[in-house]
Amino acid sequence: MHVQARSRAGLALTLAIAAALAGCNSLDGAAHRVANAVTPYKVEVVQGNFVSKEQVEALQPGMSRQQIRDILGTPLVTSVFHSDRWEYVFTIKRPGVDPQVRKLTVFFNGDSFARAEGDEMPSESDFVASLQGMKGKPKVPQLEATEAQLAKYPARQTDDGADTTVNTAPAAASYPPLESR
Repeated sequence: MHVQARSRAGLALTLAIAAALAGCNSLDGAAHRVANAVTPYKVEVVQGNFVSKEQVEALQPGMSRQQIRDILGTPLVTSVFHSDRWEYVFTIKRPGVDPQVRKLTVFFNGDSFARAEGDEMPSESDFVASLQGMKGKPKVPQLEATEAQLAKYPARQTDDGADTTVNTAPAAASYPPLESR
């Protein structure tokens, strides 16, 4: 009887070890599934100046360096050894999307703009559409109030009796310069 109890204890111990080892394997698989489901946050990396097709079209031969800087912004690369050119490089890296890299080189004769060479630049609207392409089509809110909505807010009178109704005249097509030259 003592031998039989010992063999049963050995059998129970063997089964317990086998179950523990099988449990370790299933725990290891579960750990891998959880690790694969949890992904680290990946940031969007944007470097350089975005240059649009409209900006490149605005460049005219003979413009000064300051005028070019006003249109395109500060160049990403300028070289002491190549002072007759500026390099504009734009890079954007987003998770799940191929990186976008665009380059534009602006050449000068002295202080005046000569020509620009580089990649085909997208229009501003095409670029914005490419950014939103990953996230789906955003819903654009209606930005104008209807007559019924405006009727909820009566015009206010100031102390001197003047009406403070909002001016609905169209905005000016051009703006005055920010700095006097």
